[in-house]
Amino acid sequence: MNLKKYFIRALHRLQKGPGYTYKELLVWYCDNTNTHGPKRIIKEGPKKKLIWFFLTLLFASLVFWQWGILINTYLSYNVTSSLSIGFKTMKFPAVTVCNANPFKYSEVKHLLKELDRLIEAALERILQPTPGNSSEDISPPLNLELWHQIPLVLIDEHDKDNPIILDIFESNQSPVGNQTTMGNETKEKKYKLAVKLCSHQGSDNCTYRNFTSAAQAVTEWYILQSTSILSKVPLQERIRMGYQAEDMILACLYGAEPCNYKNFTQIYHPDHGNCYIFNWGMDEEALNSSNPGAEFGLKLILDISQQDYIPYLSSAAGARLMLHQQKSFPFLKDQGIYAMAGTETSIGVLVEELERMGYPYSDCTMNGSDVPVKNLYSQYNTSYSIQACLRSCFQNHMTEICGCGHYMFPLPEGVNYCNNEDNPGWAYCYSSLRSSIRHRQICIDSCKETCNDTQYKMTISMADWPSEASEDWIFHILSYERDMSTNVTLDRNGIIKLNIYFQEYNYRTISESAATTIVWLLSSLGGQFGFWMGGSVLCLIEFGEIIIDSLWITIINVIGWCKGLKQKRAQVRYPDAPPTVSELVEAHTNLGFQHEDGGALTRDEALPPEPGTPPPNYDSLRVQPLDVLGPDSDAE
Repeated sequence: MNLKKYFIRALHRLQKGPGYTYKELLVWYCDNTNTHGPKRIIKEGPKKKLIWFFLTLLFASLVFWQWGILINTYLSYNVTSSLSIGFKTMKFPAVTVCNANPFKYSEVKHLLKELDRLIEAALERILQPTPGNSSEDISPPLNLELWHQIPLVLIDEHDKDNPIILDIFESNQSPVGNQTTMGNETKEKKYKLAVKLCSHQGSDNCTYRNFTSAAQAVTEWYILQSTSILSKVPLQERIRMGYQAEDMILACLYGAEPCNYKNFTQIYHPDHGNCYIFNWGMDEEALNSSNPGAEFGLKLILDISQQDYIPYLSSAAGARLMLHQQKSFPFLKDQGIYAMAGTETSIGVLVEELERMGYPYSDCTMNGSDVPVKNLYSQYNTSYSIQACLRSCFQNHMTEICGCGHYMFPLPEGVNYCNNEDNPGWAYCYSSLRSSIRHRQICIDSCKETCNDTQYKMTISMADWPSEASEDWIFHILSYERDMSTNVTLDRNGIIKLNIYFQEYNYRTISESAATTIVWLLSSLGGQFGFWMGGSVLCLIEFGEIIIDSLWITIINVIGWCKGLKQKRAQVRYPDAPPTVSELVEAHTNLGFQHEDGGALTRDEALPPEPGTPPPNYDSLRVQPLDVLGPDSDAE
């Protein structure tokens, strides 16, 4: 079947009535469509036809403009938040308690001995300057090699354009208290204490971390130096040097059931040493709270042994605690709170559950499996959290750039912690990386919030405990229970009482829902189309029909154009007119006789002989095949 005829028949089946030109098709559509406006264009007079054409074009433009806004609103995937309040028996949160001081000073004193002597000499040099006072006057001599690795320096800012860097242990300098006399006025020089960090010892590639207070500078310097020292100590030895559960947890009561330090799970936290988690849910089912109120919560009495604090490492005294979900790692530095010694701290808890919508409404994750950052806290078998992701990302960057890992975060495989001996420029690298906005933004972009989260809102109140009237017998009993001694080994500076309970069983759920759905989109699109054009879904189908018809007509026109082009090429190749039928018959009548010499027969020789004429000499003739089709054709 001819291809053009097939397309024409197909076009007849798809439409009834329109012609085969674009103009006829458009007129047919305007006359038969259910959309208001196009009919008036072809039926009205010239003036009204122009007006209706303008109105139809205007309102069609408004429809497409509104549709664009609606589709863009839908594709923005906005959400709405709703708050609901429920009542049910809830799981008691996991409670992590730590000492604000990570190690007992009596256990780590031998490791920090040289460091303590250095900072004591430096403070004496700063606070009580004496001309000629230097490290050589101290017996035994100070280990200045440790000092020069990460030194503390004084910056003279009297001339802000040309500040002077002063080494505290230079013998010919008396940095603080120097005065300059100007006439009858005495002006004291301005100094700031700073930590000097260099890419390697003796390098000029250095940075200075300035502080507004010398107390902050001393603490930061001591943390950097002690980190280098403690990073070389094995983990089990660090655990041994920390506060043990039996010494720290003096009493425990959950509801009406007694408990003790054996009901706590021990983990090592780099910031706070040994920490203990109640109701973590790793080995046993999480405990439920039977009722709200203080008598149904957790009651603890802790001893922080403040007299054994490291003097230059921990400037705050107390217990650090945090409430969190089961099987989650406690990030006390970010989310923990302090409980002060000599007080009874009551913590009332309210539960808030957050339910976020996932992709494409938000970039949250269910379990962290789609996060490109390797979670270094997975060694604790804990669930994913954005804090774990950010710290893992920072540690991965530090191991790649600095060649070692920071002591405060878990280590990837095959990497060691940084220290001054093996990595002399680690503090400079760490400081540069920590202040780098680019690396920080990379981690923020890589990590995701969890889609479902539980938060504990706390109401905290405190009172002195024990009272002056009861402290004598309470300290006697607690001292005897812990040390089996009749002497009082506890005092108000080390004792803490905690009450943790649900304020009420009403929990709040903040959930997200899609602000725009596909149903909303379709109804909005239809409403705009119906309002401006009086159309419906069937009108859109009609519009789709005319597009299909136009495509068919286009295909037919293309096929006709291709055939016309082929005929034109054939005419160029064969410019002579083809032979007529009579010429072909005459050629066949001649039978193709020729002379032996190749000459053609004459007309008289080709005609049959008259009667009585002797026969011709056929020996001089030979039959040649007639090449009717021409010399270029192939013989069959």
